Amino acid sequence: MPSEVTSSVDAKGWARALARYRQHDPHRSLFEIAVTALPLVALWAAMWLALQVSYGLCLVLAVPAAFFLVRLFLIQHDCGHDACFRARVANDWVGRVIGVVTLTPYDHWRRTHAVHHATVGNLDERGIGDVTTLTVQEYRTSSRLGRLGYRLYRHPAVMFGLGPTYLFVLRNRLPIGLMRAGWRPWLGTMGTNLATALVMAGLAWWIGLVPLLLIHGPVVVLSSTIGVWLFYVQHQFEETNWSAGPDWSHAEAALHGSSHYDLPRVLRWLTANIGLHHVHHLGSRIPFYRLPDVVRDHPELNDVGRITLTESLRCVPLVLWDEDRRRLVPFRMAWDHP
Repeated sequence: MPSEVTSSVDAKGWARALARYRQHDPHRSLFEIAVTALPLVALWAAMWLALQVSYGLCLVLAVPAAFFLVRLFLIQHDCGHDACFRARVANDWVGRVIGVVTLTPYDHWRRTHAVHHATVGNLDERGIGDVTTLTVQEYRTSSRLGRLGYRLYRHPAVMFGLGPTYLFVLRNRLPIGLMRAGWRPWLGTMGTNLATALVMAGLAWWIGLVPLLLIHGPVVVLSSTIGVWLFYVQHQFEETNWSAGPDWSHAEAALHGSSHYDLPRVLRWLTANIGLHHVHHLGSRIPFYRLPDVVRDHPELNDVGRITLTESLRCVPLVLWDEDRRRLVPFRMAWDHP
């Protein structure tokens, strides 16, 4: 969990200091795409072959396939930050193509994710690109129905079970949040939907609809859950940072409102270093493969917002922002308020 180091770090100073890590390496970006997409294709093919022998083996292979799909999404995420290639058009078209595979309409996602970066930790600007979080006071003054709805939304079975699949399979099919923002969000979203439908139809024609669902269904469900879990832990940890009005600072919220999810080495690679989320929010245009360079050169950032894999499990019950205690708390503490 965050330590005393947190208060000694000048967030604005770090944002300026990390600008030198933004350099793109297009060859490295292409390499990262290749070592992510090719194993994903190979694992998918192996699942198809395994299906002829044992569905249990097919499901086992779905686990690494899901992680590679998550990694592909995180490369799409870098494209959205112009962190893969020098030219915006290259980032955008690579992001759009990947979005067909990840079930994430790139243009719509990029706009809502930009809002998330611009408003992270701002109590006055909640609602787009984040996990809905109520303050203790808001929860206490909500109606019974409102409290019940929030409890259901934050229940682990919904947050990490039904919710992620709903998000990627159904909700992403419409430009939610930008429904009245003109034709561009609709064009990008419907274009992705059409391309995805054509790819799925082609695969269904080739191997059959039932085998397609048996193979790709578990990969989508697992990858969706992994993706939502990562996003959740990156901002929903006990000593995260939320503020309102003049007390809110983008740099402070970026550094102290984003965790350093210190994962084992293999998971760091599979999740494209997204666990270094505090560094990412300080410099969103830093390519993911350069994020480890930052903490290597600046080891003092290692302990800022640091949570381990084991510690991250304790984040699940933290559901309300306590403005007095300045931390996330579980539901039971809503009525135990100073």
